[in-house]
Amino acid sequence: MADNGLVTLTSVHDAKTTLDRLTGVLQAKGVTIFATIDHASGAASVGLPLRPTTVVIFGNPAAGTPLMQAAQTAGIDLPLKALVWEAADGTTHLTYNDPAWIVARHALGSEAQKAVTALGAAIAAFAQHATTQV
Repeated sequence: MADNGLVTLTSVHDAKTTLDRLTGVLQAKGVTIFATIDHASGAASVGLPLRPTTVVIFGNPAAGTPLMQAAQTAGIDLPLKALVWEAADGTTHLTYNDPAWIVARHALGSEAQKAVTALGAAIAAFAQHATTQV
């Protein structure tokens, strides 16, 4: 994790495939996808170019609610988000906030640790699935 709490993985797939693999694994695991925001489409709608850049907002109230119970301000960082984006060199990346960063940002106590550990493992697994051949 970098100091800003972002975790970025490089994908072996293009942006569309990475996005499809991410949403597919989320759906398969029963995770709610609340929204998908296609920033490139938004940019195109006003005549501006932007490489593929899509945010997926997803979560599970059973996993996120304990964090908000500990500090309601954690709701600004929940549900979880993942950004699938294409760099200038054509490589595709998937970036997300490390749940441990959310804990630090909102000064969540040890009571939130179980939820954070589970969220961290889940989002890492989803990102790994989306970005690798396996």
